[in-house]
Amino acid sequence: MTSRDVKTSIYSLSVMISTTIGIGIFSLPYVAVKVGIMATLVYFIILGALVTIIHLMFGELALKTPDYMRLPGFAKYHLGSAAEVAIFAIIIVSAIGSMVAFASIGGEFLYDTAGAWFGGPQLLYSAIYLLCGSLLIFLGIDLVEKIEFWGLIAFFLSMAVIVFKASPFFNWNNLLANTGGWGDIFLPYGPILFSLWAASSIPEVEEMLGRKRKKKFLLPIIWISSMIALAVYLIFIVSVVGFTGVVTTESALDGFGQIFRGGLLEIVFLFGLVTTFTSFVIFGLTLKKILHYDLKISKTLSWAITAFLPLILLFAGLNNFIAIISFIGGVTLGLEGIIILMMYQKTRPDRKVLTYPLGLAMFAAVFYEIVYFFKF
Repeated sequence: MTSRDVKTSIYSLSVMISTTIGIGIFSLPYVAVKVGIMATLVYFIILGALVTIIHLMFGELALKTPDYMRLPGFAKYHLGSAAEVAIFAIIIVSAIGSMVAFASIGGEFLYDTAGAWFGGPQLLYSAIYLLCGSLLIFLGIDLVEKIEFWGLIAFFLSMAVIVFKASPFFNWNNLLANTGGWGDIFLPYGPILFSLWAASSIPEVEEMLGRKRKKKFLLPIIWISSMIALAVYLIFIVSVVGFTGVVTTESALDGFGQIFRGGLLEIVFLFGLVTTFTSFVIFGLTLKKILHYDLKISKTLSWAITAFLPLILLFAGLNNFIAIISFIGGVTLGLEGIIILMMYQKTRPDRKVLTYPLGLAMFAAVFYEIVYFFKF
């Protein structure tokens, strides 16, 4: 492998990893405390294998499908117009739900950063967070996309500092914490699936490699990115739960306030705020472009839908971070996975022994998550 091959592979891998590792990471320590570390590990092994297989299938599809298509184009090319409409609906619901989740947890980080100075309810900070992001979406500042990965790196560097400084507070007994019951046994499915999912970036990575005539690296990159994401998530879970134990919160970082206060904690909240905010704007820009370019809605109305529908849902009471993440991961991404399996089945009918059981399992999980969502 030449130095150019290495450079191309590393850049493509960074795109996959930065797409995978996002807001879902904040839900994982809380989930782990609800069901126990060992049960969480089992979920990661099973769902990690499931997601990696589906991503590899989609990678094979990308190599066989004309370039410059995204998931709706793939669905129309392989399954017809009805599948394209279904994917558009799934993407829009997923994007809006993700933006509400970003506003919920981002508002919490903003409250933790500035609430002591200015006061006011946490919901107000979520609204401020959402409106500030909507302003950038209106202006179309695409520069945020370029700094997302580095913002993520900066966040993990800050976490490394906080973990080092807080190391005297780490307690191995905290890893035995289990605050849930049998009713929570399926809780990890949605958040973990949400955290591992990166199908949307596969066509983009395939095109990047294609421009360098290096498409042969696509499947190895998908495999390696999955392993790195799994490792990062497990390290994050063990670190946070080891520090905060039974007081681990839904947003993960709040529990550190039970240990110590001061500048370092504020830095963690600040980087959590920046990381979620850049991702919020990117989701919003993507949704606005889908509404405008694909669905032919005017720019102004596309922005208004993007800006105010999440705000309305937030004030209507849809602000439970774990519930939203579970629904998006278990339902919308589950349906997306089923459609990918259907496309793959059409191109590889000899793989029925693999696609049928996976599809049935994901369909059952979608049904369960819909029922579970309305329990929150």
